[in-house]
Amino acid sequence: MSTTQIARYVICFAWLYHGIFPKLVHVAPLERLMVSSAGFSEEVSIMITRAAGVAEVLFGLMFFFLYKHKLINVLNILGLIGLLIAVYVLQPQLLIEAFNPVTTNIPLIALSYILLKESAEHKKS
Repeated sequence: MSTTQIARYVICFAWLYHGIFPKLVHVAPLERLMVSSAGFSEEVSIMITRAAGVAEVLFGLMFFFLYKHKLINVLNILGLIGLLIAVYVLQPQLLIEAFNPVTTNIPLIALSYILLKESAEHKKS
């Protein structure tokens, strides 16, 4: 399997997994904490969390098919940076917990960077 395909599958898997399991199948306590800390009621927080889960699944599927496009990789990088900033603003203590957004988002950003570099090199040849 090529580096490109590994990066593609890992990024896609991360979006799908984080959209499906902690947001759609079971709303994880940390997901509730993040959204409710923005000032939303419990009911609204769950609705927002589930909507975010659907959006993450849709983005993961889009990424699977459009991974060669510069725009989808730039959106991935910007989205992951935005999510890191949201955690920093809403619940900064989560950045030093086990299995935190720093250790998931930064590697995914790096994988998108690899895809961008490989795509640019492929266009040169």
